Amino acid sequence: MMGDILVINSGSSSLKFGLYGAPGDPSLASLALRYRGHFAGLGHGQGAARLTLVDGQGNSAQAPALQGLPGDLDHHDALQRLLDWISQAPDLADLSVVGHRVVHGGRHYQAPVRLDATIIDELAGLNSLAPLHQPYCLAPTRRLAERHPTLAQVACFDTAFHATQPQVARHYALPRELTERGLIRYGFHGLSYDYINRVMPEHLGGHPGGRAIVAHLGNGASLCAIQDGQSVASTMGFTAIEGLAMGTRSGSLDPGLVLHLIRQEGMSAEEVETMLYQRSGLRGVSGISGDMRELLASPALEARQAIDLYTYRITREIGSLAAAMGGLDHLIFTAGIGEHAAPVRDAICQGCDWLGLSLDPTANQRHATRISTADSRVGAWVIPTDEERMIAWYSAGMVAGGRG
Repeated sequence: MMGDILVINSGSSSLKFGLYGAPGDPSLASLALRYRGHFAGLGHGQGAARLTLVDGQGNSAQAPALQGLPGDLDHHDALQRLLDWISQAPDLADLSVVGHRVVHGGRHYQAPVRLDATIIDELAGLNSLAPLHQPYCLAPTRRLAERHPTLAQVACFDTAFHATQPQVARHYALPRELTERGLIRYGFHGLSYDYINRVMPEHLGGHPGGRAIVAHLGNGASLCAIQDGQSVASTMGFTAIEGLAMGTRSGSLDPGLVLHLIRQEGMSAEEVETMLYQRSGLRGVSGISGDMRELLASPALEARQAIDLYTYRITREIGSLAAAMGGLDHLIFTAGIGEHAAPVRDAICQGCDWLGLSLDPTANQRHATRISTADSRVGAWVIPTDEERMIAWYSAGMVAGGRG
């Protein structure tokens, strides 16, 4: 047996973690989830910091070392409290490795990698490509390297799964010298797609995978076309803003509109960036919220308009990805909205009836695994994703000298 595996997914105001026990070289299924937690409201002060902690069975758990959080808790303090708890808890083993979700791997990192100071610095050079994610993904890696220099750390990249896409799917119609400098489509949510791709056969109940589109629909949202087990096209590109409308991100828009905002509206590049990343999407269209749960519960016309635009854009992009594969056999919903918002799935599936998808409304309402009818030519499925388990598996393999 190896020691425990800590998985960290750090965001701008949160730090999510999972703690796994594992045999020497585990399979995805044999990883034993011990605890999963979420520090939220970090860095805001005014009593905003809070912690949710559950055990491996999903039951609420208590840890004295993690109680009584000060309202001004920041990411560094949250990480240290987490490490202190792990080192003091009698039922936890020593850590063997810490695995990190890192959003962008750029051109050079297309598989998980064991981190050192040089690699961390190289990854920090990609901060501008994912400003809401990359700096926060990397901050814990530096802190751990300072305080626990002998502890192995592994970076797992959201871009890596898409490295198999053909050149024609990754290139923009830009001057060749820009393409050669790495201004290409990278794609994101790769850890989620990697996990779904690996567990898809067991969930499809013997149905061959064939040509599948996976819809990762959460606060961030994208689609991925998977054929023969590989990513062949995706909706996100150079940054995590391209593609679908999201919780607070605009998704794809006319580049000329950005130029207009700067030249005619007098907005700075920083102001445009803030608007497109934080004040657009569901939040911007509705003027109410970027949270799909709130919009579905709202009677406001603006909420309905935001949802309609969200599902319309998804349906259009499904048609695009189906064309890239020459057809579609399965549509798979995952992530927070994909797994839990039946009305959203309903609207998307109704928009895909021309592809031969026939929705079973009853199965959809009860969030069944299969939500298409028995005679539907295209299967529709709901499969929960588990990015943290994917990271834990890769991290354990790196320490054991296997995968990566």
